[in-house]
Amino acid sequence: MSSAQQVVPAVESPPEEPPLRICVERAVGRYLEELGGFYAGDMHRLVIEEVERPLLEQVLAHVAGNQTQAAEILGINRATLRKKLRHYKIGG
Repeated sequence: MSSAQQVVPAVESPPEEPPLRICVERAVGRYLEELGGFYAGDMHRLVIEEVERPLLEQVLAHVAGNQTQAAEILGINRATLRKKLRHYKIGG
């Protein structure tokens, strides 16, 4: 091989984060396995609240607390966002 034909090593890209759906599937699957056949009712509410709170917190942190921007990103109006923030006791 001549000096003009150098082999450039391939750059390995970092592993991609799994889509949110896959993360939720795995978490719910683990949760159900850990229950060992004993199921508490109202699982839908439990999952929604467990996902919604960190969603709100992360979006608010991303926009430095700007509720107008957060509501826009979330696709909800500011009044709904404020109601959810009160429900989860997020913010002041």
